[in-house]
Amino acid sequence: MTTQSLSLEHLIQPNAKNTGEKPAVLFMFHGYGSNEEDLFSFAPELPENLFVVAVRAPYNLEPFGHAWYAINFDAEHGKWSDDAQAIESRDKIAAFIDEACEAYHLDKERVTLLGFSQGTILSYAVALSYPEKVKRVIALSGYINEAILKKDYQKNDFTQLAFYASHGSVDQVIPVEWAQKAPILLQELGIKHKYEEFPVGHGVAPQNFYSFKNWLENN
Repeated sequence: MTTQSLSLEHLIQPNAKNTGEKPAVLFMFHGYGSNEEDLFSFAPELPENLFVVAVRAPYNLEPFGHAWYAINFDAEHGKWSDDAQAIESRDKIAAFIDEACEAYHLDKERVTLLGFSQGTILSYAVALSYPEKVKRVIALSGYINEAILKKDYQKNDFTQLAFYASHGSVDQVIPVEWAQKAPILLQELGIKHKYEEFPVGHGVAPQNFYSFKNWLENN
């Protein structure tokens, strides 16, 4: 199957196991400064019933790489995120989910998002803002930025949503304390979730991969 020209650049791995019905889909969203090939390396190891779509973030960085939104560094404010750009990317992803499901004949009722770092922050934002579009989220090495969630998101129906979240206990990029707030908020919203920490920095340890793969197969 050839990759179609859609609103966001992407790679695909069609489902190897064909049940005759529209396949479930897993969308991958990489971190700041990376590209769609990064997480795509996981694709061959994922359940065969999944159609995998690895998406490239819309903003180009110099000299290479891509971002979902700008992260700026200055003496006065330190490091800060461009939340307006993040909200734009949130809605671009939400639209792209519908677009890709239509183009590749995928099951809109069985959508999983897998993010890493900035891609996780966006995955949280999309799922909590538009829970009707998403069934499951794998949130690796990220956190919930409430500033980029839709207004009154707490009133959404989250009954169909489930999260797997994990973080490195010695992450130097995103403090583990930020990630630890996610399960508290998910609990308050009544959302099914699993949260784990691994003794690594800003990355995905092999045992972390096997843990979320196991969660995928059982949820």
